[in-house]
Amino acid sequence: MASDSSDSEVENTSRSKRNLKRKRDESSDNESNDEDNEGSEVNTPKFRINPMNVIKNKEIRKKLYKKQQQQKKKEQKRARRQRKEEGGPRSTGHTIESLREKDHTTVDNLEDSDQEELQLELQTDEFSEYFNREITPKVLITYADNPLTKTRKFGIELARIIPNSWAKIRNRSSIKKMVKSATKENFTDVIIINENNHEPNGMLVIHLPNGPTAHFKLSNVKITKEIKRSHEEFTKHRPEVILTNFSTRLGLTIGRMLGSLFHHDPEFKGRRAVTFHNQRDYIFFRHHRYQFTKEGTRAKLRELGPRFTLKLRSLQEGTFDSKCGDFDWMITNKRHAMEGRRRFFL
Repeated sequence: MASDSSDSEVENTSRSKRNLKRKRDESSDNESNDEDNEGSEVNTPKFRINPMNVIKNKEIRKKLYKKQQQQKKKEQKRARRQRKEEGGPRSTGHTIESLREKDHTTVDNLEDSDQEELQLELQTDEFSEYFNREITPKVLITYADNPLTKTRKFGIELARIIPNSWAKIRNRSSIKKMVKSATKENFTDVIIINENNHEPNGMLVIHLPNGPTAHFKLSNVKITKEIKRSHEEFTKHRPEVILTNFSTRLGLTIGRMLGSLFHHDPEFKGRRAVTFHNQRDYIFFRHHRYQFTKEGTRAKLRELGPRFTLKLRSLQEGTFDSKCGDFDWMITNKRHAMEGRRRFFL
């Protein structure tokens, strides 16, 4: 037993000596490599020192930072001026709207000879009587059962904007009964505002007497009091209606439907304008009044309110029928997943 322990001690000491010798050799090799690389500048790293980290005085750091920002703005302004003088094309970048996929139902210009078939359809569609000035719009605005304060105020403000319109409580009447009674009273359209969680969240527009019916998702509703710098008082002149970016056959139908809610003869003396702007299938509604300068060369827009956003959910033939109705178009989650983000329908 004693001989075994002595042998193990000898082996351990010899192993430690070998490790020490290896470390000495490695250190000597590293020193020789450092001496060889002293004259070479390629392997020596260079570090850029930020003066902001060196200066300890806070006030001096602020002045230096301000000076750097001013110099940066001057360089950017100089570069913009140079690009403008050279007259090169200005890069606007890419957006989802600019990368939109071409739709085979896109209508570029109704006056083209290629659109004769569409022109004939528009002359006989459900809104042709309005655009031929044969009827005057008469709109009924109502709500879901037991509407809350904001929903009622939103309907009242819509009635102030849309000429020849009335806001009334529904009184638990079904939509079919309401459509029949509205048709007897010579209403041309019915607007039903739905709500959820104390907020308006849906709008149903029914064109009488034979449809169509459009169901919209309603979001971002701001009544006049909720809009900063809005102006509640405005004249009762009939507003001008502006419809922009409705470029497909479906979008053309929706644009004609929204436009037919208003009187076809605007009164420009009131300087009021109602805008339905379509962008990425979201329809943004704004209500403004023109304000001209004293010289009359420039005009400003004063928002009157309300404002909201519409998203088309379905377009149904005829008046509203949730069970047996035929739909011309309906949005689904599967359809959006298959079509992709760059495919728009309006």
